[in-house]
Amino acid sequence: MGMENATAYVANLPWRATEDDLASLFARFGAVVDVRIIQNPATGRSRGYGFVDFAAPDSVSQAVAALNGYEFRGRALIVSPAKPKPRRY
Repeated sequence: MGMENATAYVANLPWRATEDDLASLFARFGAVVDVRIIQNPATGRSRGYGFVDFAAPDSVSQAVAALNGYEFRGRALIVSPAKPKPRRY
């Protein structure tokens, strides 16, 4: 039983954007389960991209349709379905 991907990849984030900002921005497309903004481990600063996990896969396509190119705090977001992580053996 293949689980459909319910994760959106979000790039070109404003440096000051927080995980709470993303959660509230994406919540109108469905239940947000988790939000991760990827940080540079050395500096603790945002790397400018992150992931939003939804409860349902169809929320991802709705979010991509509405938010890809959406101007958020002066930056046009890049939103796409996240690619599954490659398995490591």
